Amino acid sequence: MELLKLKELIQGIPKAELHLHIEGSFEPELMFEIAKRNNIKLEYDSVDSLKKAYKFSNLQEFLDIYYIGAQVLLHEQDFYDLTWAYLTKVHSQNVVHVELFFDPQTHTDRGVDFGVVINGIYKALEKGRQELNISYKLIMSYLRHLSEEEAFKTLEASLLYSDWIDGVGLDSSEKGNPPSKFERVFEASAKHGYSLVAHAGEEGPVEYIWEALNLLNVVRIDHGNRCLDDEALIQELIEKNIALTLCPLSNVALKVIHKMEDHPVLTLLEKGVLATIHSDDPAYFGGYMNENYYETARALHLTENHLRQLAINAFEASWLSQAEKDKNISSVNNYFDSYIG
Repeated sequence: MELLKLKELIQGIPKAELHLHIEGSFEPELMFEIAKRNNIKLEYDSVDSLKKAYKFSNLQEFLDIYYIGAQVLLHEQDFYDLTWAYLTKVHSQNVVHVELFFDPQTHTDRGVDFGVVINGIYKALEKGRQELNISYKLIMSYLRHLSEEEAFKTLEASLLYSDWIDGVGLDSSEKGNPPSKFERVFEASAKHGYSLVAHAGEEGPVEYIWEALNLLNVVRIDHGNRCLDDEALIQELIEKNIALTLCPLSNVALKVIHKMEDHPVLTLLEKGVLATIHSDDPAYFGGYMNENYYETARALHLTENHLRQLAINAFEASWLSQAEKDKNISSVNNYFDSYIG
């Protein structure tokens, strides 16, 4: 497909984003603006010098800079501005549903109250629902480099706001922090009515995906690239209709894969896995949803049918009601039918 036509096609697809860390959407310009407002001096002297630091060899190098950026977020208005900036950006890319992660421990460990964090995010999400017609779900992540005991404290703090929180996830440094480390807190989270997801098989081994499924009882795997190392796992994912929320530009930026042509999403689609595409931490990895779709499609020569399937899969894997899923999937099909017609 001609590249300009491909960009136009992708722009118009109604999309759901299921793997997005709100702190990872923190664009340098907004970071410097909030830092100035809060009288915090960043370790970088300009937007350009900060952007030049976005050359990562692995997940940990990215996380180090991610936490530097997060330190300027202190007040409800900061979290509101961060979330609203993301929503307005993805609205321009025809994203109509988001299921976003937030990392309360990144902030509570700095003395920022849980309520300050979630109030800012929630108010922006509600405004996005009303003014931009973007539906949403909110996922609270536990940081896996911290202890399960710390995760339990975060679970406890969340209960006051449980009506606003749809699920819990597991993110941060994967190597050496297996899902099994958090088995009890995930069990407790489920008892409080939270849906369960976990990052697994990004940098960690295929065993981490099995642990997330069998010990944490997750309903969705975030990343999951390494599942191709185990054919029995592929069959398990297909039989149980477990979605993978893959993040292509992130995978290249963090050296999970060497180049986009190596990305497993097409192989997974062809095997019948419920594979989906998302942006992860778009401010750091060079692109939001449309850029992820475009770069993946260009490198793997995805057809219109592949793109249609990816968009449908994301709504299928979402936590929307069946009626809302059906409505959005109809919109995707109508769009492709009219585009091709």
